[in-house]
Amino acid sequence: MYRERVTSVPGPVDQPQPAPGAVHTMPVGAADPAAAGPAGWPTPPPGGYPAPEPDRLTRFVLRLYERSPRWAVPLAAVGCVAAGMSYALLSNPTYADPDAAPTCLLKLTTGLDCPGCGGTRALWYVLHGDLPAAARHHFLFVFALPFLAYLFVAWAGNQAFGWRMPELRISSKVIGGFLAAWLAFSVLRNLPWAPFTSLYV
Repeated sequence: MYRERVTSVPGPVDQPQPAPGAVHTMPVGAADPAAAGPAGWPTPPPGGYPAPEPDRLTRFVLRLYERSPRWAVPLAAVGCVAAGMSYALLSNPTYADPDAAPTCLLKLTTGLDCPGCGGTRALWYVLHGDLPAAARHHFLFVFALPFLAYLFVAWAGNQAFGWRMPELRISSKVIGGFLAAWLAFSVLRNLPWAPFTSLYV
């Protein structure tokens, strides 16, 4: 009984082969056996993985967005911009007591100007029509403000009223160059030598 010869082992050769010219078809929705892996491996569901169900907050936001008029989102954005301008006008950031602590956390802890230091004061001067003083406090903010205002008006007008304003194309190289210039400006304004000390605010 122990000396019985094994003549063959079932394998791919012993499986029935399709006739020449036959087209291999699979039932609709059936998983491909070749993609299932070895025996015992879980087979992927047909059509890929199911999308997760959105949570309650996401469903509420999506439902609110679908039911709101097209001008609601631009109006909310205009309200945020108006709130920022109102804060700059009412707080008057250009005036502070001599012994007042800085409101910027980085400047309060290190004494250095952060990349945005002077932006609120520059906005206050822009709203009062004093562009040289605004540029003195944050030149790059004043430089970028017209572009940001145009992009905002073009987006809000398109969303609310369907306006088709000329598109302002800004390449990734331009954005990278602006960020590099902002980084250099942030470093130069903190150097303790003239003429860089004139950039300190």
